[in-house]
Amino acid sequence: MGEVWAASDIHGHRDELEATLTAAGLFEDGHWAGGDARLWLLGDYVDRGPDGVGVIELAMRLEDEAEQAGGEVTALLGNHEILMLGMHRYGPTPVPGDNRYSFEANWFGNGGIVSDLERLEERHLDWLTTRPALGQDADQLLLHSDTTAYLLWGDAVDEINAAVRAELQMPDLDTWWEMWRRLTSRYAFAREDGVETATRMLEALGGRRIVHGHTIGALIRGGTVTPQDEPVLYADGLVLDIDGGIYLGGPCQLVRLDEPA
Repeated sequence: MGEVWAASDIHGHRDELEATLTAAGLFEDGHWAGGDARLWLLGDYVDRGPDGVGVIELAMRLEDEAEQAGGEVTALLGNHEILMLGMHRYGPTPVPGDNRYSFEANWFGNGGIVSDLERLEERHLDWLTTRPALGQDADQLLLHSDTTAYLLWGDAVDEINAAVRAELQMPDLDTWWEMWRRLTSRYAFAREDGVETATRMLEALGGRRIVHGHTIGALIRGGTVTPQDEPVLYADGLVLDIDGGIYLGGPCQLVRLDEPA
């Protein structure tokens, strides 16, 4: 069994991701060097940074190269992927029932990068719209957003992934807006009942710990983002936040998951 790693919320910072993977021995001279290791990328490849499409292309290539080497790279769906795809599909079209909102307004308001939108090709769109929402590895539940909204799609990982993939193929603004709304919610495990909430989600979907991005760890622990920030373990050790706030000057947090807790 190879090593198991995870990173999240790259937000267009391809160079930082490559440097972090290189330091861990997973990447060398522009190619996968991790052998039979497994790498999970937990979403938000785009927006807020200079090269979102470059991050997508790197993830796509690493998937292929890792498979050829006996390893595996899996990229989950983040809320910013839904946001950018919604912008691509629906632009300024008002959300039915509330014309105050549109994907365009939310995309620009949440760090949308015009050059990313202009560089999207069919191969990128095909890849993005087939991403799983959840994963399991090393007895841990891997997801992008710190929310229980995933359970609105089903009560098992495979069921949820199938439901999300089906919705990603639907030409329906209401469906897409609801996907965005669900995966934008946060703090489910950081509230007073966070331990109970995390326990219920783990009992429903499996695993000993939830690993997520989406919410910058500094917001969970309280304080400001610094380049030295470490992942935040909280909710009595049931939840690990690996979003370092890279677009605010924080680190790209790459975490080894197959080591003892």
